[in-house]
Amino acid sequence: MNLLSTRVIVPLLILFGLAYLANSISGLEGGRSLAFSLLTGAAFGIVLQRSRFCFLCNFRDLVEQRDPKGVIAILVALAAGVVFYHIVMMAWVPVPILGRLPPNAHIGPVGPVLGLAAFVFGLGMAMSGSCLSAHIYRLGEGSPVSPFALGGAAIGFLIGFMTWNPLYLASVANSPSVWLPHSIGYPATIALSLGVCAFLAVIALKLASARHTAQSDFIDLASAMKAVFVERWPPITVGILVALISAFAFLRIAPLGVTAELGSIVRTAGTAAAVIPDTLLGLDTLRGCATIIKNTVFSPNGLFVLGMVLASFAAAFGAGQFQPKRPTLRDVIRGSMGGILMGWGAMTGLGCTVGVLLSGVHAGALSGWVFLVFCSFGAWVGLFAMRRFSIAR
Repeated sequence: MNLLSTRVIVPLLILFGLAYLANSISGLEGGRSLAFSLLTGAAFGIVLQRSRFCFLCNFRDLVEQRDPKGVIAILVALAAGVVFYHIVMMAWVPVPILGRLPPNAHIGPVGPVLGLAAFVFGLGMAMSGSCLSAHIYRLGEGSPVSPFALGGAAIGFLIGFMTWNPLYLASVANSPSVWLPHSIGYPATIALSLGVCAFLAVIALKLASARHTAQSDFIDLASAMKAVFVERWPPITVGILVALISAFAFLRIAPLGVTAELGSIVRTAGTAAAVIPDTLLGLDTLRGCATIIKNTVFSPNGLFVLGMVLASFAAAFGAGQFQPKRPTLRDVIRGSMGGILMGWGAMTGLGCTVGVLLSGVHAGALSGWVFLVFCSFGAWVGLFAMRRFSIAR
């Protein structure tokens, strides 16, 4: 079997295996939701891997290389997702009156703790080299840093649970959960969100260098196949695909998020070991990537993450981008330390760049925009520090 056939057969086997697993679990209690979560995670993993969709990496490309493509993909995903989400929410909650929120939407409390958590998360992204969602799909690429970043994130979650109650009493308990349609209505929320995304896109394009704005056309089959299966997908396509997956997940199961399963595992273990408080004040009443004490093997978010990892591996293997490397001491240190910061930030901020930022902005939550601002600032500070002290990525 030659290399080319292997790069075709292995991904197909993995994808058929995911489809078979989804079909098998669909007959269990709640199985339709579990199967949908698995397949949604697979689709998300493929899109992220083929597009190199990573909040930190895209931000870094713009800051350091004046390449706007990744940031444009993020902004398109935010803008399109706002439209798709609001179509769903306007059916569920036709009149956005106070006291009513769309079911399950990630509309979190806005206050100093959210800003601090987002800033720390941004620092952790810069230190580890990726956001948490990117570390998950990069497991499928054989990244030497990602296992340590995710392990560090587990430690960060544990620390977050241990520090939650004082922070809740000091600030979170009195922080309002602001849903923009309550204040300005659906049309104005959509217009404002799209306007902010357009404004940020103009800034990104203004910062772009000329060599990153040239366009190229694919006119033959070989080039087209290479564009789909090997090269990085175009930003507008990626943004719309991410938005569609986000909207379908919200409609069928719950808003997108990648940290709930990790947080639930840590919470279960920490509670059993009596190292975190038995009562985490108010945590289970807040909107975001919910953590629970695990009583079952399968969970929607766990299967979503499993689908992400396996499908991203299939995509990377097919593109010749599965390149496992032996981790260096620097990989271990920066992955672990960055992961701890991201884990604490994700637990304290009730999610990450997917659960709070992406899903929050889509839902019209002010918390999503606040997370975007402070996370970006933390990433900028972290990148500056990495350059200043010559810390290699």
